[in-house]
Amino acid sequence: MALFQISEPGESPAPHEHRRAIGIDLGTTNSLVAAVRNSAPEVLPDRTGRRLLPSVVHYGANATQVGDAAAAQASADPRNTIASVKRLMGRSAKDVGEAIRGRYQLTENEGLLRIQTAAGALTPIEVSADILKALRARAEETLGGEIFGAVITVPAYFDDAQRQATKDAAKLAGLNVLRLLNEPTAAAVAYGLDALGEGTFMVYDLGGGTFDVSILRLTRGVFEVLATAGDAQLGGDDFDQVLADWARLQLGVRELTASQERVLLQSARRAKEQLSTQNSASITLGHAGGQTALSITREQFETLTKSLLERTMVPVKRTLRDAKLKADAVDGVVLVGGATRMPSVRNAVQSFFAKEPFCNLDPDEVVAVGAAIQANALAGNKSSQDDFLLLDVIPLSLGLEMMGGLSEKIIPRNSTIPIAKAQEFTTYKDGQTALALHVVQGERELVADCRSLARFTLRGMPPLVAGAARIRVTFQVDADGLLSVSAEENTSGVKADIVVKPSYGLSDDEIATMLQASFKSAAADKTARALAEARVEAEQLADAVQAAMLADADLLDDAERAQLNANVQTLRSAIAQTDHRAIADATTALNTLSEPFAARRMDKSVGNALRGQNINEVV
Repeated sequence: MALFQISEPGESPAPHEHRRAIGIDLGTTNSLVAAVRNSAPEVLPDRTGRRLLPSVVHYGANATQVGDAAAAQASADPRNTIASVKRLMGRSAKDVGEAIRGRYQLTENEGLLRIQTAAGALTPIEVSADILKALRARAEETLGGEIFGAVITVPAYFDDAQRQATKDAAKLAGLNVLRLLNEPTAAAVAYGLDALGEGTFMVYDLGGGTFDVSILRLTRGVFEVLATAGDAQLGGDDFDQVLADWARLQLGVRELTASQERVLLQSARRAKEQLSTQNSASITLGHAGGQTALSITREQFETLTKSLLERTMVPVKRTLRDAKLKADAVDGVVLVGGATRMPSVRNAVQSFFAKEPFCNLDPDEVVAVGAAIQANALAGNKSSQDDFLLLDVIPLSLGLEMMGGLSEKIIPRNSTIPIAKAQEFTTYKDGQTALALHVVQGERELVADCRSLARFTLRGMPPLVAGAARIRVTFQVDADGLLSVSAEENTSGVKADIVVKPSYGLSDDEIATMLQASFKSAAADKTARALAEARVEAEQLADAVQAAMLADADLLDDAERAQLNANVQTLRSAIAQTDHRAIADATTALNTLSEPFAARRMDKSVGNALRGQNINEVV
């Protein structure tokens, strides 16, 4: 007799087995990975303790770097250092703004956007996959094994093409996607379980490149999204760009090299962050005449960016209107995204809702934490305390093209997903045996103003008089917000269907080819990563030792100074080579040799701090 292992839905077949599941916030500026460990969600750090991974990838001729190491290459090699790639996901060339188009060399082939790099022409999907690979590697190292699955968050206003592109990137990175989760919903999971309880809440999510706002009702463990809206081309990056443009205007500088432009944007971002806690900051602009530092006050910055802040309030008002609520009916506002640290944002939200917003969780981490909680539940690890249900909505209406180029909405926006809806249509001409169906997404009445998703044809219908045929078209949207459409002629039973794979995604064959290539080059990729990491660590050590020797030259005798210089040169020579083990050995040698010097510097620093103080005051 055969025995079968059975389990409750959503639970692991082996009660003692804890599946490793992660939540990933794939952000425009920074990305994070989180997991539930010891019954509590936490963001996983890298080896140096950093939790944020800059969403930056540098493509060299022989190696690919991700994160901080890649960001360090931005000014030296801007064309091959890709940042804010999330803004290119699921987009065609015409969708891309001027600022990003001028930053990279973009091409388009059969509707698929590509970025020209030293490693070849790469799609935004491939670039995002490299970021996801780095997060997956971090999680596997921290959690001690392979990952069962991941919940990846996306902006609520991401359309079908952008969601499919995100799924393709995860597949290319070797991740099993348990679910795509809207970022505001993820934030609600993190906040709702910890603090909010029941009520109606708005999530105001201003990230690096996208803005989302959602209204959710929390009732007895059910997270129901009532309405959502946003702007997929508005975020912290735009505030940086306004500052950068202001600096150029102040100095009358029109033309900058790609390297100078990247340095200026980095300086503008630092100034924006400083103005969140200070009343003034400076922006450094490099140009043909040299370098100039410009001072800007918080008041000036808020005046410059007032229009951007007003743009965020448009979706806020729209969601309230869609949910049929007034501002005073909202019990609380949750702030998500690093850009919400700006005082002007917090003041605007507080003024509009007449209540102080919730911001007691780290706005950079809250989305990843919520995704980790959901991933843990979907992997079958949930406990009785994790008994909650997520009811998300679709951000844009889905429909078909009618005669005259009109759009007929089948599933209206803000419909709860998963969902299936059907509608009957008929033929326009006598004897019509085929029907072309054009699936579109958007709120406009004309198809030309909506986004085209897919086309397919229903063939083999009986040649009836116009209006006699009955064609039932069914739209199905799954929990990830991805669409499939089917059509059936009732009298004959002929059918046709399509799973919508937007033209801005990758085909299954392309993904398979890329996966095969990644498997073949796995060892080389691992070696290249080790080399890049060793170089970064070695360069930091060499620079630190040389700076210390200049600052405290009196603590070294001639022989010690010569030996340290020799080891620094040995390390720099190793950095120029391609043997990561040799670099690691040279790094260790310099670390060991510089330890006595470091101890003397510490003694000197402590001595200076205590000089002139009474022993009783120190004790």
